[in-house]
Amino acid sequence: MAAPVGPKKVHRYTLEFKIQAVRLANHPEIQTQDVAHALDIHPFMLSKWKKDYREGKKVLRIAKADAEKRSLKRQVKELEAKVQARREVRALERKLAALEVEHDLLKKAIRFNIERRRRSSSS
Repeated sequence: MAAPVGPKKVHRYTLEFKIQAVRLANHPEIQTQDVAHALDIHPFMLSKWKKDYREGKKVLRIAKADAEKRSLKRQVKELEAKVQARREVRALERKLAALEVEHDLLKKAIRFNIERRRRSSSS
């Protein structure tokens, strides 16, 4: 039998993944082994996560807090992007208003010059 080539592959699962796996495994109609097989993890690992979750281990509590914190950060970023977009819209609206005033003045100046030419040519 050939020896494995390369370093041993170690999976690092996110805390959200662990919590979701535990929630699935805690469902009354689903067995832990089925969830472990579906998620391609060892049933003992899932059982340990369930135990940690049940006992309120810091890791999973912190995971839940981290997930909420990331969610809040994402919401803050989205709101900041909306605020920035609104600022840009307001700046563009101010620029548009200034250009409309300038346009109206130029139209009046053109009309004034046309009237002046008509008067001077008719005299």
